[in-house]
Amino acid sequence: MAKKILVLGGAHVDRRGRIFGETAPGASNPGAWFEEPGGGGFNAARNLARLGFDVRMISPRGGDPAGEMVAEAASHAGVDDTPFVFLDRKTPSYTAILERDGNLVIALADMELYQLFSPRRLAIRAVRDAFEAADLVLCDANLPVETLAAIAIKAATGGKPVAAIAISPAKVMRLKPCLAGIDHLFLNEAEAAALTGHRPEDPREWVSGLRALGLRNGVITRGKRELIAFSRDTIVSLQPPIVDNVADVTGAGDSLASGVLAALLAGHDLAEAVRHGTAAAAITVQSPFATAENLSPELLNSMLALVPKAEILS
Repeated sequence: MAKKILVLGGAHVDRRGRIFGETAPGASNPGAWFEEPGGGGFNAARNLARLGFDVRMISPRGGDPAGEMVAEAASHAGVDDTPFVFLDRKTPSYTAILERDGNLVIALADMELYQLFSPRRLAIRAVRDAFEAADLVLCDANLPVETLAAIAIKAATGGKPVAAIAISPAKVMRLKPCLAGIDHLFLNEAEAAALTGHRPEDPREWVSGLRALGLRNGVITRGKRELIAFSRDTIVSLQPPIVDNVADVTGAGDSLASGVLAALLAGHDLAEAVRHGTAAAAITVQSPFATAENLSPELLNSMLALVPKAEILS
C-alpha cells in the first residue's frame, strides 16, 4: 500500500511574462504571457503523487477560475485535493515579469488568502483525520507563522515526521520559531543566509548555524553548485549533473524536496536520498512547467545514472 503524505501549503496560480527584447523600464514591452498552477506545497504534492504516493493537499482557495485551474491540475496529477474554499475571495497568485534572459524584473505576490489558514483549522475533523492517516506531513512557508508552529506541534504529538519548504528568504523566517519541530527543511542559500544571518565562504558553516537554531535535518541547494545536506551526525555534498536542455528552472527546488522525501520514505540514507532529489530536479528543469508531467519512478531511476555519488564530509 502506498504511503500517505499530507501537504499543507501554497496552491495558487503562477503567471510569468517574458520580455522579447531589451527591457525598457516605464514603457510597453513586447513579450509573451504564460500561466500555470504553482506553489511550493502544490508542486511537491504533484511530484510525490507521480512518484506513487497517496497525497492529500489542503490549502485555502478562492471561488474563481484560478481555483478551478488548480483543482484540475491536482486531479490530473492524482492528488486528493481538499481545499478550504472561500467563494467570495480570489485564489492567491504570483505574477512575475522576466527579462529576455529569464532574470526577474519585478513580481507581485497576492497571497493574503493564506492568512486565513489559521491554527484553528487544524482542529477540523477532516484535517485531524488526514494528520492521523499520514506517514509524513509536508508544509511550506506560505502559511502564517502561528499555523506552521501548530502544524509542527500537531505532527510531533501524533508521532508524524514533518518536512517544510522554505519558499523565499522573507517567508522562511516564519519557520524560525519552530525549527526544532521540523524534521526536514529544504532551502536555498539565500534562505539559509536569511535564517542564520550570515553568508559564509564555506557553505558547511551554514550547517552549524542551522543546527544551533534547532534544525535536525536539512538540504541547502546552491543552483548549479554542489548542494549541502545534513542530518544529526552527517554532512554530505553533491554536485548536480549538467543538464544541457534546460527549459525552465521553476519548481526545481520543490522537485528536489519531493525526490529526497520519496527516497527517505523508501528507507534510503541521506547520501542516497539527495541523489534521488537531484535526479528529480534534473527531470523538472527539462520541462517548461513547474512540475514535469512525465515524472515517474522509472524515469527517476534512469536519471539516477547521471547523478554522481554524494561526498560524505563528516
